[in-house]
Amino acid sequence: LQDQFDNLEKHTQWGIDVLEKYIKFVKERTEIELNYAKQLRNLSKKYQPKKNSKEEEEYRYTSTRAFLATLNEMNDYAGQHEVISENMTSLITGELTRYVQELKQERKSHFHDGRKAQQHIETCWKQLEASKRRFERDCKEADRAQQYFEKMDADINVTKADVEKARQQAQLRHQMAEDSKAEYSSTLQKFNSEQHDHYYTHIPNIFQKIQEMEERRIVRIGESMKTFAEVDRQVIPIIGKCLDEITKAAESIDHKNDSQLVIEAFKSGFEPPGDIDFEDFTQPMKRTVSESSLSNSRGDGKSEPKFGGKSKGKLWPFIKKNKGAGPEDFSNLPPEQRRKKLQQKVDELNKDIQKEMDQRDALTKMKDVYIKNPQMGDAASVDHRLAELGQNIEKLRLEVQKFEGWLAEVEGRLPMRTEQSRRQSGLYEAQNTSTVNSCAQDRESPDGSYTEEQSQETEMKVPATDFDDEFDDEEPLPTIGTCKALYTFEGQNEGTISVAEGEMLYVIEEDKGDGWTRIRRNEDEEGYVPTSYVEVYLDKNAKGA
Repeated sequence: LQDQFDNLEKHTQWGIDVLEKYIKFVKERTEIELNYAKQLRNLSKKYQPKKNSKEEEEYRYTSTRAFLATLNEMNDYAGQHEVISENMTSLITGELTRYVQELKQERKSHFHDGRKAQQHIETCWKQLEASKRRFERDCKEADRAQQYFEKMDADINVTKADVEKARQQAQLRHQMAEDSKAEYSSTLQKFNSEQHDHYYTHIPNIFQKIQEMEERRIVRIGESMKTFAEVDRQVIPIIGKCLDEITKAAESIDHKNDSQLVIEAFKSGFEPPGDIDFEDFTQPMKRTVSESSLSNSRGDGKSEPKFGGKSKGKLWPFIKKNKGAGPEDFSNLPPEQRRKKLQQKVDELNKDIQKEMDQRDALTKMKDVYIKNPQMGDAASVDHRLAELGQNIEKLRLEVQKFEGWLAEVEGRLPMRTEQSRRQSGLYEAQNTSTVNSCAQDRESPDGSYTEEQSQETEMKVPATDFDDEFDDEEPLPTIGTCKALYTFEGQNEGTISVAEGEMLYVIEEDKGDGWTRIRRNEDEEGYVPTSYVEVYLDKNAKGA
């Protein structure tokens, strides 16, 4: 390849271009990995439950916890793609970029030496050509001088002086030709030696270095390709673990457990309603609502309160909800749900108290430090904050006491269902033959929740119908006391009645343990209001009071 210097120069430049193209390819791959990891992280973050939100409560189910585990594993999965990007950047693009710079410098040095050797041999060739032309010219001049001398010497008309002059000139030219011959011979020998060294020593050495350089480049790009694959292979076990954890999370889903959680979350604590009796309208019946006529009523009978002269049967599981805010004591909720809400509120308040106490303890320690080391700060500067914390703690404790009282009331009331079961067995009726309790009514709370079921007690049976005005002549329930409305209540649901703050009304049925009291304004207006909204004054002489 001694005569292919220019082609080798082009080929080695092409090799460097290939290396730079591969570096660009790896860079774009690292960017793809980073973008993919970023998108995976954003996707995982997007579906993470928001703190202190309803979504966070949903993650108590095994299926949603498995989904949360999947999101966390996807986050780790994204991290492995970031590792791929980092390793490719450091082990391939960084190393190859430095190597390319070194390769360019080495290539430049080798081809500089090659051009220098090429220029040197070309200079020697030019010197040889110049010496050759000079020797040729001197030989021709010597021949012409010799011919002129011979001509002058043969001419009898030429003086001796001219002949001598021509002879000297011929000898001078001949000597010059000899000198040029010697110089040409010397230059030729030198050129042949330089040319031999050039083609058999200098150029082969330079080409050998270029070949070694090119082979190192080829080996290096092959090693980089192996590293490219190895970087991916190194994270495969970790990615496999992520996928194994996702599979494990999926296998941990317990449908039975989730179903039980739903039951625990939404059970109301109510007893199911009893059977509805058949009402035979073909037989003449005398219907009264006085308590004296209820001695033979069946224990599972149902009576509906009279609102506006009409009574309507209700199936408590299908009642419309009121979207308005409920009372502070959650009395609008079913017993079990109310207990959970109150317990949750007590726990939250206790946490707040603990936070305030921690702050107070920290400030107390700071004050002690200031007292011992006045140069560090003024001890009196924290007194105001300590007083505020003390007031806050006291307020929170009062709140806890209030909610704990309601909670104790609910927890003490729930076991009444056992007492009511005993009543159904006939014990209660045997002990109270002279007094018959008023009807226990399925009642609807303002937000659509349901009151505690009283189906176990002896109840009066009142036929309910909307198509016969004959049954609108029922006597109203007797009053058992009065009450004063402590707050304004908007009765928006069926069975409730609106009252204004300070208004005096009649009580016709006291709270049966469900948080509702039945009141009457006049003959046509009666209904239920939350017990906590009214102050009741019962008449001790009234029946059932």
